[in-house]
Parts: sequence; C-alpha cells; structure tokens
Amino acid sequence: MATEAGARVTTGAASRALPRPRPAARSRTAAAPPEAHAVADASDRGARVVAVVIALAWHLAIGLPAVLAAGPGMASPAVVAAGWLVTALVGVATGVRLLRGGLPPAGRLAAVLLVVDAAVFAAAGERFLFTSANWVWGGLAWFFLLVLWRRPVRWLLALLAAHATIALAAVVLHGATAPADLSRYAMYVYGTSTLPVAVFAGAAALTALVRDRAGTAAAVLAVAAEREAAERARSERQERLALVSGTAEEVLAALAAGDADPADPAVRRRAVLAAARLRRLIAESDDVPDPLLHELRAAADLAERNGLPIELVAVGTPPALPVEVRRGLADPLTAALAGARGWARLTVVAGPDEVVVSLVTPDHDGPDDGVAPPGGDGPVEHLHERDGEIRWTQTRWRRM
Repeated sequence: MATEAGARVTTGAASRALPRPRPAARSRTAAAPPEAHAVADASDRGARVVAVVIALAWHLAIGLPAVLAAGPGMASPAVVAAGWLVTALVGVATGVRLLRGGLPPAGRLAAVLLVVDAAVFAAAGERFLFTSANWVWGGLAWFFLLVLWRRPVRWLLALLAAHATIALAAVVLHGATAPADLSRYAMYVYGTSTLPVAVFAGAAALTALVRDRAGTAAAVLAVAAEREAAERARSERQERLALVSGTAEEVLAALAAGDADPADPAVRRRAVLAAARLRRLIAESDDVPDPLLHELRAAADLAERNGLPIELVAVGTPPALPVEVRRGLADPLTAALAGARGWARLTVVAGPDEVVVSLVTPDHDGPDDGVAPPGGDGPVEHLHERDGEIRWTQTRWRRM
C-alpha cells in the first residue's frame, strides 16, 4: 500500500511517477489523400493502354508489311528484320510491365532502341531511306514513349534528338543532301516526333490535373466529415455533461438553500463524486495515447488533492475502447474513490482482449454512496465487495 501522499503509477514491475499525458501530435503532411492517388492511377492506366496499343499496332500494321514488301531490295534486309523483331520484343515486355502498373528500366531499353535505330538506318540503304520500309522513321518514337513512361519530358526530347541526329548522319552518309532531301528529312523529324511528345506530355499533365482535382475533392469531403464529427462530438459531450450535471446541481442547490451542511461527510462525498465525474468527463475528450488511463488518472488526481494517498498500478496497454466502455470501466471506480478514506490502490491490468480495473480501499462505516449495484452493463462487468477491513471494487471488459 502507498505510505506517502501523492498518486504514483507502476507499469509492470517498475514504479515511477505518473506522467502527465500529452496531446497526440497531429500530422501536418500535405500529401495527397489516397483517393486522389487512386483516381490519378486510373487515369494514368488508361493512357498507358492507349500508348501500348498505338505503338504495337503501328509496328504490326505499318512497319511489318513495309519490311516484307521491300524484301531483298534493301541493303541488309536481315538486319532490318532483326531490328524490327528486337523492337517488338521490347514493346511487348514494356507493355506488359506498364499494364501491370510498373515501369520499365528506361536507360537500358533506350540504349537498345538507339542501337536498333542506327542499325536499321544503315541497313535500309539509300533507296529505302525515306520509305515505310525504313520503319524507324515513324514507329520508333512510340517505343521511346513506352520505355520513358512517367519520366520527365526532357528525357523523351533528348532521345528524339538522338534519333534525329542518327537520321541526319544516315542522310549525309547516303549522299541525300539535296535541298529536297533535307526538307524531307526535316518534315519526317517534325512529323514523327510531335504526336508522341504531345501524347507523352498530355498524359502526364492529365494525370497531374486529375490528381489535383481528386485531392481537392477529397479535402472538401474531409473538411465536411470533420465538421460533422465535431458537431457529433459536441452533441455527445452535451449529453455526457447532462449525466453529471444532475448530481452537481442537487448538491449546489441544497447548499444554496441551506438544506445541506458542508461539514456533513455525506454531503462532502456527494460533492467529491460530482467533481470526479465532471473531471473524468473533461478527460474523455482529451487526445492522448491511453484514454482509459488518462481518465482514471483524472479521478486519482482529484482524490489526491483531497488528501488521499493513492497508488495507481498499470500492467499492459489497454486497447482502443469506445467512450461507453471506458465510462463503464471508470465510473464505478470514480464513485468508490469519492468515498474512500485512509489510502487507495487503483490497479489496471490490460491485454488485447480484456481490461480489468480494480480499487482497494480500507473499509469504514457508512453506505457505499454513489457506487452502482454490482452486475453487468453491456460488455462491462461490475463487482463490489466489503468485508469490514477493505472495500474492493472491480470492473472488467472482455472482447465479445
């Protein structure tokens, strides 16, 4: 039993002064809510499907027939065909990765595509330099888009610039330097690059816009939900206040009318009980890691201020409990503390599926004022016994 005034807490086997609870820190992270990410991911997935379909359809419907039609007329048809096959494999592997929500290894695949680009330009020959048989002119840019998906736009621009440089080197080496050939080269570079860049940048901008709009909508809904929760909490708090105001009003009215004597022990116990319940009511709304222990400590502090040496022992960590359950666990102990004399020992034993709170105080003459009759109140069981030496009050909650 405690031999010195002041409430103390014991957790496990170690005893230490009961710390003052601190409000839980609130996150100030400005990250977008999960709903915004989900909507943005859905939009991005749609754009991935479109890009994969365009790249592979172009490669199959335009590039392959042209290669087969040109046949042996090219300088090295085997190299052109091999380049087409390698690009097709890169496209399929990249498309599968994108449609599954992942991203391909951009650096290695971009290097493979640039090697194919240079090889096909060299193998097509001067005769097929500006024809569909030289399929890298129009088709390779779409595969650049796939391997660089969700990377910065400047990466795609750099890859297209390397593609244009390789094409210019091929034009010069094949001797196609006439003004008409150079104009055709510029037109090819412009025509085959603008649409992939527009799709790439548009998909990125649309995804960002959707994420922003969804984040704004989610934030508005969150504010509305917080407002509704605040109104509900205020209503519940008023209801809880009404539970304890009756006793306090009766005591104050009796004292004001002269019907009650402040020196009367029974009147003092009723006043202490009303104050203890009001103090626990205030503690219910505090944002702390262990609300039950915080509410019990509020009752213990009040008993301590009234000169009662009290020891609070806590073993284990209580699980998250609804306010009604915490109230059922704490109210009988609060009432018993209001009439306690001499000393008190308050014990909390908690596990994931059970919480037991008990109070032991010396027995004394007089009734058990304010202590509810033993029994069960929903999920909380209540026991109260006295044997002439001690009074023992216990509440128990078990997970159903």
